[in-house]
Amino acid sequence: MKRRKLFCEISPITYGISILKCQLVRRMQDLFSPAVFAKQKSDSPLPVCIYKHNSLMRRKLGNVDHQLQEHKVVNLNLSAPRVSGILIRPGETFSFWRLVGNCTKKKGYREGLLIRGGEVSRGIGGGMCQFTNLIHWLVLHTPLDILEHHHHDGMDLFPDYGRQIPFGTGTSILYNYLDYRFQNNTDQAYQLIVYTTKKHLCGEIRTIRPLTRKYHIRAENECFVEHHGEVFRTGDVFRECVDKTTGTLLERQLIKSNYAKVMYDIKNLLITSEKTGD
Repeated sequence: MKRRKLFCEISPITYGISILKCQLVRRMQDLFSPAVFAKQKSDSPLPVCIYKHNSLMRRKLGNVDHQLQEHKVVNLNLSAPRVSGILIRPGETFSFWRLVGNCTKKKGYREGLLIRGGEVSRGIGGGMCQFTNLIHWLVLHTPLDILEHHHHDGMDLFPDYGRQIPFGTGTSILYNYLDYRFQNNTDQAYQLIVYTTKKHLCGEIRTIRPLTRKYHIRAENECFVEHHGEVFRTGDVFRECVDKTTGTLLERQLIKSNYAKVMYDIKNLLITSEKTGD
């Protein structure tokens, strides 16, 4: 039986209407939300750097138009200053889109790569996922509580090229209703510092006093499996919390189980047959 199209799938017009509806709903939710959103910045970095990471802005992504990557660099250069220096005080919530705002052509944003409906697409402001990927990776190394995090679930879109962080720890965002948010439920302020170089998007997360714990993110059981003629990437991602003084493992948390369909050329992959009961 043929699946009935959703309203947003009927035409570009209905898709646009659906987007506007979702954006309006998010604005109304935030208007009546008790959350206190972080908005104050400081040019002076907080004294203790908890974690830092650099993300290569130009990567080999299959057959994706290289110009989209150049445009992404422009977009990241425009958006990084809007986040850098932000203070997240105790009780406050960080919202990516409330700081960055809508990435429009009028503001200088260019057409970059987007993932839409499970497919590679393009659109003004494309490439912002790399920004929230970086922030998410930093936050995973802190005791801050992640409130909103969306995945590109079910798809492995691009082959690994210089991958530095485990598959499955990425983010999916779309202004303003697919956001990346976290809350500071600790007793001290945190700060995000973000900037770009010629090659990298760079970030660090800082606070006032050193932490007594540290965090490690590990990927385990990673492999490619064939199931009913299709290839999937599987594996688990764990976060471990360790006491810095004794080295004692305090907590081990499964943060993502991957089962993602491979969407690129599989000829160079080591593939095993999936063992199933069917």
